[in-house]
Amino acid sequence: MGKRVLVVDDEKLIVKGIRFSLEQDGMEVDCAYDGQEALEMAQAHTYDMILLDVMLPKLTGFEVCQQIRDFSNVPIVMLTAKGDDMDKILGLEYGADDYITKPFNILEVKARIKAIMRRMGQKEKKPEADKIIEQSDMKLDCEGRRVFISGKEINLTAKEFELLELMIKTPNKVYSREGLLKLVWGEDYPGDVRTVDVHIRRLREKIEKSPSEPRYVHTKWGVGYYFNVE
Repeated sequence: MGKRVLVVDDEKLIVKGIRFSLEQDGMEVDCAYDGQEALEMAQAHTYDMILLDVMLPKLTGFEVCQQIRDFSNVPIVMLTAKGDDMDKILGLEYGADDYITKPFNILEVKARIKAIMRRMGQKEKKPEADKIIEQSDMKLDCEGRRVFISGKEINLTAKEFELLELMIKTPNKVYSREGLLKLVWGEDYPGDVRTVDVHIRRLREKIEKSPSEPRYVHTKWGVGYYFNVE
């Protein structure tokens, strides 16, 4: 695949196992063992994916994820030993794109990585006409995966961008939460529709002047969400 992945976990045996398995698939793998080291590596290098443990020395995985989101939209998959749903949702709250609960099967990890990278690759192969989308004062650069409102760039995570891109291309089309989960996260994603609600809320907090009275992303009560400039 020729992809570069950063694996972050303070358990060296886990890191070693993931690294070996990903390298067998032709990926280039860097490793970090604490939160501070992970953040510095993410700042110094360009990665196609980051696997990030929640419980880390120096900085937690949540803190690392949040700080990475200040400068990068790289896909981040959280690794958590806790099975509590709130921990999973919290991981997504901080800008993660997915999560995997320990103990995990390395084949599951690889499948999840490949699914996310495949979707990212598909986004890069868009027709010329789809590269720039403009609705009122909002502009999406689909190739550069950037969003501007009144000329000001808004920093979105990969999943936030994908949700917005999907809806802005079909204004007034109402997508169910289940439909958005399937289209953006994929049919094999094990999470539930609360993941969609969390991301829609975070998206609104970034693009709406008044998230409780949205101008762009609206709710069709009992059905789902849709895009329309009001």
